[in-house]
Amino acid sequence: MQKRSKRYKKAAEMVPAGKVFSLEEAAELLRKLPGTKFNQTVTLSFRMGVDPKKSDQMVRGTCPLPHGSGKTVRVAVFAQGSAAEAAKAAGADIVGNEDLIAKVKDGFLDFDVAIATPAAMNEVRKLGKQLGPRGLMPNPRTGTVTDDTAGAVKAVKAGRADFKLDKNGNIASSVGKTSFEVNQIAENATSLIEAVVRARPASARGRYVETITLAATMSPALRIDVSKYIKL
Repeated sequence: MQKRSKRYKKAAEMVPAGKVFSLEEAAELLRKLPGTKFNQTVTLSFRMGVDPKKSDQMVRGTCPLPHGSGKTVRVAVFAQGSAAEAAKAAGADIVGNEDLIAKVKDGFLDFDVAIATPAAMNEVRKLGKQLGPRGLMPNPRTGTVTDDTAGAVKAVKAGRADFKLDKNGNIASSVGKTSFEVNQIAENATSLIEAVVRARPASARGRYVETITLAATMSPALRIDVSKYIKL
């Protein structure tokens, strides 16, 4: 059994038993719980009512966060020519093509998001062993395979939430930091919920979202009232 710290136990005592919160109420309480020495990440987690073993029930996507993610995102872009120059001008941290592919093959993974042009993907797809396990493989569905490298870099740098159903039928994605204002956390979380709802597979039946919780890195999870966002 995991041993809880005194700080965590004190935080848990501040959470009313059985209470279901609005996003605003949950964000406000998170900011009042005993703090830590670092700026905690706020995560929205979903228990989904789909079968992760069925490929036609995969839930995946991305959405911009109105108030950003609160973290610095290192972006690598696989491109050449004008697309590479545009990516550099937009603020990409690493830009390359054959040279960058070779570095990644040798173990270089010092970035958080990878973007590639469609032409570059012919070779980038071969990096599945390196990029796949880290969730870094560019994908058209998340806007990271595109000829508009500048737009993609700016969108990633501005802050967005990427989400994907895991093997246990859950989704979790960051929606900010505990230093954010209550309305900023709530509005970012609302954007993510709406994006997950829009991503509902056509084959999904029954209750699509079972539960949603909001939590900071070192805090108890607060259960969110989903009825405002999802038809039960």
